[in-house]
Amino acid sequence: MCGIAVIVSGVRIDLSSLFPGSITPSAPQSEQESLFSLEDIKEALKRRGPDSLGSKKVILHSKIASSVGGQYVLSCAQGEEATRNDFLCNTNACQCITSESEEPYLLKNGLDKAKCVTELCFIGATLQLRGVNPIVQPLLDTFGNILVYNGEIFGGIYVSIDSNDGEVLKESLGKCCLCSSHEHTKACRESGKEETSVPDLLSTIKGPWALIYWQAWSRTMWFGRDAFGRRSLLVHWPTSKDPRLLLSSVSPRSSIDLGEECGQGGSNFWEELPCGIYSVSVGVSKLDGNTVAEVKRHEWTDPMLYELINWERTSVQPKPEELNVSRMKFCSRQHDLHPVNSTAVPHELGLIEAPVVLPSEAVLITLREAVKRRTTISTMFKGHAPVAVLFSGGLDSMILAALLDNCLDLKYEIDLLNVSFDKELAPDRISSRAGLKELKRLSPLRRWKLVEIDADLSNLTLETKHVMSLLNPAKTYMDLNIGLALWLASSGSGWVHEERIGNVNINYDNENCQSIKYKSEARILLVGSGADEQCAGYGRHRTKFRNGSWIGLHEEMKLDMQRIWKRNLGRDDRCIADNGKEARFPFLDEDVIRTLLGFPLWEIADLDQPSGKGDKRILREVAQLLGLHEAAVLPKRAIQFGSRIARESNRKNFGSNRAANLASAGSAEISRP
Repeated sequence: MCGIAVIVSGVRIDLSSLFPGSITPSAPQSEQESLFSLEDIKEALKRRGPDSLGSKKVILHSKIASSVGGQYVLSCAQGEEATRNDFLCNTNACQCITSESEEPYLLKNGLDKAKCVTELCFIGATLQLRGVNPIVQPLLDTFGNILVYNGEIFGGIYVSIDSNDGEVLKESLGKCCLCSSHEHTKACRESGKEETSVPDLLSTIKGPWALIYWQAWSRTMWFGRDAFGRRSLLVHWPTSKDPRLLLSSVSPRSSIDLGEECGQGGSNFWEELPCGIYSVSVGVSKLDGNTVAEVKRHEWTDPMLYELINWERTSVQPKPEELNVSRMKFCSRQHDLHPVNSTAVPHELGLIEAPVVLPSEAVLITLREAVKRRTTISTMFKGHAPVAVLFSGGLDSMILAALLDNCLDLKYEIDLLNVSFDKELAPDRISSRAGLKELKRLSPLRRWKLVEIDADLSNLTLETKHVMSLLNPAKTYMDLNIGLALWLASSGSGWVHEERIGNVNINYDNENCQSIKYKSEARILLVGSGADEQCAGYGRHRTKFRNGSWIGLHEEMKLDMQRIWKRNLGRDDRCIADNGKEARFPFLDEDVIRTLLGFPLWEIADLDQPSGKGDKRILREVAQLLGLHEAAVLPKRAIQFGSRIARESNRKNFGSNRAANLASAGSAEISRP
């Protein structure tokens, strides 16, 4: 999938359920009053290089006077042949039509455009990675329900290898009841119906997703993103400047400089939508008879999902004897560990019990399955490398590359994408070349391609401005450094070094081979996000451990996991998706998170030990099991430091690294003219 958006206009949006005491602005009188248009959002989504992009409109027309506010519901899809499905729902006449424009239909049926009180315009861009038949979003069913979906389903709902996630989800949502609250859901179940509610269904999905769904019969628009925020979804809550409700995977360029006064509570125009499930029910106000749309937030209904969100670990503070035994085992395992190629799969609903296998073996098995789920290749892929790895040569990316090699047929190449702002001198460039050698020793029959992407920050003026629009609403120099590095790396456009032997080019790794211009065509990009947060890889984790011991470390890691949607994932998803690639995060697989939480904290990390040993201890053991002995002892380096973009940015924006440190450059907001 690629990107989604909706524009809700012509209706008063009631936000009192989300923001108690908020004043709801009146609906805009015309499109000209809006700060940007439908075409602006389409243009932002087109940049992502989708296979298709489409839009559909739903128009609510005040024609039928009734005690429950009956309205005509017209669903208008632009640019398709005319079809119609007529049906009745309670006192509402619902008609689904398709035409080039809604105007001819409105005139034919004696409906006045001026009395169309509400308009919902859905936009869907599709980067099709699953399913043999081409699809065009928005997806429309025979009952007038409309879905735009950006995500993958790796569990909870069955999707065959050659089926499309969005199509399967559309069918499942179409079978949901019309309940909008848990009380109604309970009553629905007690009445003997087999239908499930929309929140029930969405709570079962394993994998990254963001969606917007129009349920025609109940006049309800559902929207939300998965519990960890692995897919971007921005929201503009109505304000006096722009009273529309807007949702979009990415902000249009024209909205980046709208000013602080445009947003809710003094924030920017856009904000990251907090993870969860929301509904907008359109009806008539009992007070004044005007059309109003009430926004509500719904709870997840899967108890196990709550366990992951709460991120509670049963064993945090070790007893001295427990820690001593663990350290003795760790030291002995450093000598005894050998590559493991087990294909065992953890039980879908639970953990592998610690007595059955070592913690590191359990994590390896679960991680391998997470990579396999994310890299199962549909028959639509032919020839080119289907999957790439965001590659620094560090611990996390080496584990992902080795596991991808386990899961992917040898006929496919694997692209390793590495970005540097200091050419061959950047730490990540050095470690990536060393990592390539280690991977080739482990899997000599695989055709590995280390794609070296070199950049000069002083020559990236236009690119920097564009990446700033992708970051929105993130706005610090650290966000910009990380975003620019991710954006350039995910472009896949760089150089590979090859030695020609006869008529064959062999991917090589010494200084005497030739450099060949290369652009990765892989549409799936494996990214190591979530490894540091869950396994204590950041410097601040060591600081918290030193100041607050094990409890302090646990609380800091929990905070990182519960805010990763806002600080990291939305930003990263927008920067990577702009290059027509889909980021996938195996370390944030639900089963991986559950497995890591199932072990004592001191088995995950032991920060009394030196850097490169105690931090991310369990992942270092996983690397040893995979035979990655050199990568297993590498220290943590964030992409902004390993690529040296932070150094170049500090010099450009602050004059020197020292001046940048004094100005707390990492958290400083970007200076815009």
